Amino acid sequence: QIHLVESGGGSVRAGGSLTLSCAASGAIIDDYNVGWFRQAPGKEREFVSLRTYRGVTIIYGDSMKGRATISGDSAKNTVNLQMDSLEAEDSAVYYCAATLAGLQIPPSGRGFDYWGLGTQVTVSS
Repeated sequence: QIHLVESGGGSVRAGGSLTLSCAASGAIIDDYNVGWFRQAPGKEREFVSLRTYRGVTIIYGDSMKGRATISGDSAKNTVNLQMDSLEAEDSAVYYCAATLAGLQIPPSGRGFDYWGLGTQVTVSS
């Protein structure tokens, strides 16, 4: 069973960048479909990005399209999310999630079986 831990969150000024990391243990993360989601207080969970098995397909949600880049690091067994040109509206807890199952596109969080605990991103204007 895969275990996921997010890191890399923090506080940044608007226009800045952050790179989030989703580290896996117990399994090879490249074998999974891995998604990033975010949730701000009082708002619904929102899809950010998906990297399918071995990076075959990559998609981005509308919220961060053109400002985010998802990638895999096999040596570190991680999937990373680089976020640029951050805005105050990007402030949220960011979660990574994984599944071996097929997914609808864009994916719903309900399609994922394994979740990390999240990492907080705060963008000040």
